[in-house]
Amino acid sequence: MIRVSFNDGWQARPKVNPFAEMSGHSVPYRPVTVPHDAMLGQERVAPGGDGGSESGAGAYFPGGTFEYRKTFHVPEEYRGRRIVLEFEGVYRDATVHINGDYAGQRPFGYSQFLIDADRFLRFGEDNEIRVEARSHRDSRWYTGAGIYRDTWLLVGGPVRISPDGVRVTTPAIEPELAVAEVATRVENDSLAIRTVDVHTEIRDGAGALVASDVSRITVLPGEPALCRQRLYLDDPDLWSTDSPALYGCGVRLTDDEGDVDTETVGFGIRSLSLDPRRGLRINGETVKLRGACVHHDNGVLGAATFARAEERRVEILKDAGFNAIRMSHNPMSRAMLDACDRLGMLVVDEAFDVWTSGKSEFDYSLSFPEWWERDIEAMVAKDFNHPSVILYSIGNEIPETGSAVGAAQGRALAEKVRSLDRTRYVTNAVNGMLAVMAELSKMRQPAEESTEETAGQQADEGAGINTLMADPGEMMNAISSSELVSQRTAESFALLDVAGMNYAESRYALDKDLFPNRIILGTETFPTRIDGNWRLVEQYGHVIGDFTWTGWDYLGEVGIGRPQYLNPDTPRPAFVAPYPYLVAGCGDIDITGHRRPASYYREIVFGRRAEPYLAVRRPERYGQTVASTPWAWSDTVAGWTWPGFENEPVTVEVYSDADEVELLLNGRSLGRRPTGPDHRFRTAFDTVHEPGELLAIAYRDGAETGRTALRSATGPVVLRAEADRPVITAGGGDLAYVTLSLTDTTGTLHTAADRPVSVEVTGDGVLVGFGSADPSTEERFDAKERHTYQGRVLAVVRPTGPGGIRLTAAAAGCEPAEVMVTVTDAATVDADVE
Repeated sequence: MIRVSFNDGWQARPKVNPFAEMSGHSVPYRPVTVPHDAMLGQERVAPGGDGGSESGAGAYFPGGTFEYRKTFHVPEEYRGRRIVLEFEGVYRDATVHINGDYAGQRPFGYSQFLIDADRFLRFGEDNEIRVEARSHRDSRWYTGAGIYRDTWLLVGGPVRISPDGVRVTTPAIEPELAVAEVATRVENDSLAIRTVDVHTEIRDGAGALVASDVSRITVLPGEPALCRQRLYLDDPDLWSTDSPALYGCGVRLTDDEGDVDTETVGFGIRSLSLDPRRGLRINGETVKLRGACVHHDNGVLGAATFARAEERRVEILKDAGFNAIRMSHNPMSRAMLDACDRLGMLVVDEAFDVWTSGKSEFDYSLSFPEWWERDIEAMVAKDFNHPSVILYSIGNEIPETGSAVGAAQGRALAEKVRSLDRTRYVTNAVNGMLAVMAELSKMRQPAEESTEETAGQQADEGAGINTLMADPGEMMNAISSSELVSQRTAESFALLDVAGMNYAESRYALDKDLFPNRIILGTETFPTRIDGNWRLVEQYGHVIGDFTWTGWDYLGEVGIGRPQYLNPDTPRPAFVAPYPYLVAGCGDIDITGHRRPASYYREIVFGRRAEPYLAVRRPERYGQTVASTPWAWSDTVAGWTWPGFENEPVTVEVYSDADEVELLLNGRSLGRRPTGPDHRFRTAFDTVHEPGELLAIAYRDGAETGRTALRSATGPVVLRAEADRPVITAGGGDLAYVTLSLTDTTGTLHTAADRPVSVEVTGDGVLVGFGSADPSTEERFDAKERHTYQGRVLAVVRPTGPGGIRLTAAAAGCEPAEVMVTVTDAATVDADVE
């Protein structure tokens, strides 16, 4: 079918009750381009205020019902053809009306779905489509709302290839030859029996033809037929994380009158195998998963899923040392899957956060019994041709996994997945403590009742399971390794190919003996424990990887990873940060894409960074007692600019895999300290702050292996603007990311000179997001002025057509900064590639 973007020309508004609108209460529509997050434009609400039922789970954004409409012309020549609208994701409880008539719906906010539109259309004239979306207290994190992923118009004849109807598998792979089996589903909505030829061509990454075949297929009216072809590729290039070779498969239907339909899909050639001794093997080589859990929001863009935003996240995560992403806790976007294919990032794609036991008042558990099979089908159809996808996860922290009926539901889910795709493995991210929560409640002692009451109150306030797990992590591991959990989860784990375990590394060694055929994946772990966890991953063949919570920071579940300190008003850590806290604060990478100290520490633990890393604890907190959750990294900044704290005590953290590190302040040695794996890859020096240069030198066997320096910013503050790329394209979801930073004249970042920065965009682009990583702020992402945070703020610009974009930034006490970005036509770029 012909596929055309349907993203332009939309209007949106909060939905108004029609009776109220008849009474004169009208809210105007405003023009939008999708992907679009309607929630991000709402005013955040402090608890207890007007509409203050909103919680920290959703970053204090209010829910609501949002209405989209679009007028589009359908030419007369489309009469008699099949016209389908594809929505890659609408959050949530979407309903679609065409020309006033109900056309379809989808409760789940993360599934792609199709609307058969032709029966509702008026040909040769304008038509109106209206989409409603609802979101209110239905998630444990920020979801956004509205048409937040791409939309498409598909047009085809009565005989055509089904949407997602070309599937490629590679059942046999040898160094000199690979077999590609191409299954093409052909539909026939005519009243006649139709016979067509199926021409299939496979091309390599350079576009060269490497295999082809022609088969004939007869399709009866109303009965789709499947054409299977086996093609043979000489000397195949294999897809892997280090060399992500891709192929294209083009399928063309023809009859005596000419072309009938075409479709092209990408795929990769790679093999997967699992066993408890060698673990996960890709193309015969053992691969340990260096994993990042990520939510679906794109920081300053909210939930809007632009292709470039997804690609940029994958680029940054891979540069930080990750080789796998677990999409938490919903199916991944097509755009991110495409990026993972191109860049060599492995994927665990997750279906659900709830089954029948709800975690929020109005969540998907209300729709799960009726819709789960269709949503599994949508996820597998989306993922099937993507070589990056290696595991399907059927759930996250599902309470039912501790019961027999829950295990039966899990088996139904797993077998449904296998019936659709036998080429990948199935897991489930099981939380042992949550699986036996009912038994724990029955066993509680009177002295524990007040603690559980407090935990229950926190859950009611929106903290969710992460809150309940946080105090402390050791308790969770103790429960997860108990005989009770072993018994209750035995069936739920046995039905899986890989036992996904959240915060249960205590089971890794235990299960080697208890369940010798069990293969384990740490589907969610505390970032502060990566050194010990990674040692276990490397030690045990049956443990195939570790996924930290989280690789990328996210909106909502506010403050679970924020630094906290004991004081009379805070005798223990709180797990929900007060308004106006915005982010979780637990990501290795902040919401703007800047790597935090934990990211560099992890890279060192993974053995992928030789240079040491310096992080300075905030001097104003010197001597205070830390009382953070297990998701919180130390309260550190990679900077040596602390005005007002000259000659005050300060602690400097140094991370290194070397035997020892030496710290020098302005050329004076402050001594050497042991580091490396036996010392958790880190050490700390107490000194006093003295502006200048702080230098760390790492040594192994007495020889230097690397050095890193921090320098104080001095003199005038300079505003700098830097685009991530000088040239972008006008289509395909491309964006320009412009980092605005405050530095001194030598380029040293000034982390202590934050101030408002305003931006103006002219030319062929519009500002679509502007913000910093400030964890607690009332500033909006759709404003044109934002404060920097630790010297940085990020502007995101969407091109509106070929030409050029000029972004000009201004800040008090600084000369204006300017950056130009060239925008080329997407068709021109495609021609250049070909």
